[in-house]
Amino acid sequence: MKFGMRKPSIKKSFSARTTGKAKRAVKKAVVPGYGKKGMEYVKNPKRAIYNKVYKKTSFSIFNWFKK
Repeated sequence: MKFGMRKPSIKKSFSARTTGKAKRAVKKAVVPGYGKKGMEYVKNPKRAIYNKVYKKTSFSIFNWFKK
């Protein structure tokens, strides 16, 4: 588990803003439960809990610039 600041990755950030955005739009149109709140707990509860803890215990340097 990561505690503290996450290491930024320009490559992953760019991919998430371009390719990922298109894939999410298609999935949201095709899969009925995709993107709905709480669906991660139904599909994979172990990963959902891990992600929740990870998000609360780590932070990105870009969060400082958003505030």
